[in-house]
Formats: sequence, structure tokens, C-alpha cells
Amino acid sequence: MSVSELSNTGFNWALLNQGKQSNQSPLSGTGSAGSSSASDFAATLTLQLANFQSQTLGALMSSAFGADNADSSSSFSALLTSPAASSVAQTALTNNASSGELSATGRNTALFDPESAYQMMSVINNADVTYKAQFSELSQMKSYVAEMRQDGESLGSISASTSNDSIKSQLQTFASQYNDWEKRFEADTRQGGVLADTQAAQVSRNELDQSVENPFNGAKDGLHGLRDLGLTIDPNTKLATLDTAKLDSVLASNKQGVVDTVQAFSANFAKSAELLNSDGNFIPNRLANLNRAITYIDDNKTSLQAEFGLGDSVNPSAQVAKALAAYKQIGGV
Repeated sequence: MSVSELSNTGFNWALLNQGKQSNQSPLSGTGSAGSSSASDFAATLTLQLANFQSQTLGALMSSAFGADNADSSSSFSALLTSPAASSVAQTALTNNASSGELSATGRNTALFDPESAYQMMSVINNADVTYKAQFSELSQMKSYVAEMRQDGESLGSISASTSNDSIKSQLQTFASQYNDWEKRFEADTRQGGVLADTQAAQVSRNELDQSVENPFNGAKDGLHGLRDLGLTIDPNTKLATLDTAKLDSVLASNKQGVVDTVQAFSANFAKSAELLNSDGNFIPNRLANLNRAITYIDDNKTSLQAEFGLGDSVNPSAQVAKALAAYKQIGGV
């Protein structure tokens, strides 16, 4: 597979990057190299290289991290715009470097700068692993969000006839369920985690957190959300706690307000969770885009390695290795 063929694969990189889709071939410019004069050839080739970099390898690498990981995307952009990377692209364009030229160290010796090409392939290898780990963990998050929706909906059964002890028990159960959700994905979303800076994951955690802390539930009864019932979230740990003494007090003075507040919260929380998992929203969109990228890399990795070299093998962290193992269990390769 030659570099120029990357633009004909049918994979829509714009979907993953959520940017503007372009159907322009990466080898097309404002004019044809064949019709340019000899003196203009260098300028034409420079334009072609810019298109090549931004719409093929640049798209491939930035899509591995997308807008969700600016640091990784920027670091690869720097690699692409370096003189060494340009020499690799230029050689590929002008010589159409083919397979069968790999050295014992996995470099393509037909390229002007095999080492830069090898580094590009190392980043592609890392993107392959990163995508699969993210897909695995985000799939798990989707399942947990669905469970949290059910947990929130269950509180809607509370009514004026529900005993105070039952109300207290159900709120305590919900707090425990919410904490299980937070603990499950806290490590994933912190700096260096599998889902760190992944928008779909961050939005999901923040949305459910804000739903619990919504002060407008129960407003018509003079209450300010679950916090007035004693259920609050620690700003540092993000874990929920229930002050049962405070709940007992408000139950004694305004039980109907408690019931109305819990029912309003139940409906709003369940709706928030439902939207996160709905078609066309954060989690399904990211999973679909990850799957497209994974499929593209799997289908083209052999050809990419033949052209740019094998690249370094990935040595995943324990967290990533665990996610990869889970990915294989759900049918991935």
C-alpha cells in the first residue's frame, strides 16, 4: 500500500476528530505537478506535502487522540512538520517506496529517512493500543451509565406512603451505587488514565455529578435539591454521603417536600443518564468513531508497516493491559 492510497480507504477521519470533512485527495493541490514548469515543481511538491500531511498521516495520528488529547496530538503534529518527517513524505511521494525493503531492525531502507518513518509507525502502533483500551473502558462506562439510570429511576417509586425508614434506606443505597460508579472510573479519568481527557468520559462523570447536586429539585417545596435532604458529594473525593440526622429532621418537618424532591431528582437524573447513552450523543459517538479507527488500523497495519517500518512495539501500563484484555473478551483482536 503506497502513501497515496491512504486517501482512498473510505475511512472518515473527520468523524473521529469531529472536524470538517474534506473529500480532497491528499495528493491534490491547486494545480497539477505534471503541468508545472521545472522551476515551480518544488513549490507544487510543497503544497502536495502539506495536503498529504494534514489529510493522511496527520489525520491518522490526531485521530488516535483527537480533540480529547491535545498534548499527544500536538506532539505528533510537531513530528510531522519536522524536516525529517517531510523528507520521509517526500521520498514516499516521489519514489513510491514499496514493501520488501525492511532491514533487520524493521526500518524501510528505501526511504530517505527510515528512522523518522519508523517513529511515525511507532506512534501508529501506540494509537492502535490506545484506541482499543479506550473502546473497552468506554464500553464499560456505557454499561455503568445504564445501571445508574436504573438506580435513579428506582427512587421514583418513593411516595408519601413510603415509610421514613424506607426513604432513608433507598437514599443510602443510591449513595452507595453512585460511589461504586465513581470509584470504578476515577483512575481511568485522572491524568495518565485510559480515559484521561476523553470528552465522552469526562462529560459523563460531570453530568451525573451535577445532576445529583442540582439545587432546583424540590424548589416548589422550599428545598434546594438533595443537599437539603442530607445527600451531598464531597468536592475532593467526588463520593456521596448521606447525613441521616439531617434527613430525619426534614422528614419530620416537610415529608411531602422530601418526596417531591426525590421524585424530581429521580426523573432528571434518569434523563441525564439516558441522554449520555442515546444515539448520536457522547458515548455512542465516541465508541463508533473509535471502532472505525480500530478497524482502519487493523485493515491497513501490515501495509503501513511495509511502507514506514515496523515501529516500536508497545509496552502498555498495567491499566492499559487490563483494558486490552477486556477488549479481547468482547470480541476484539
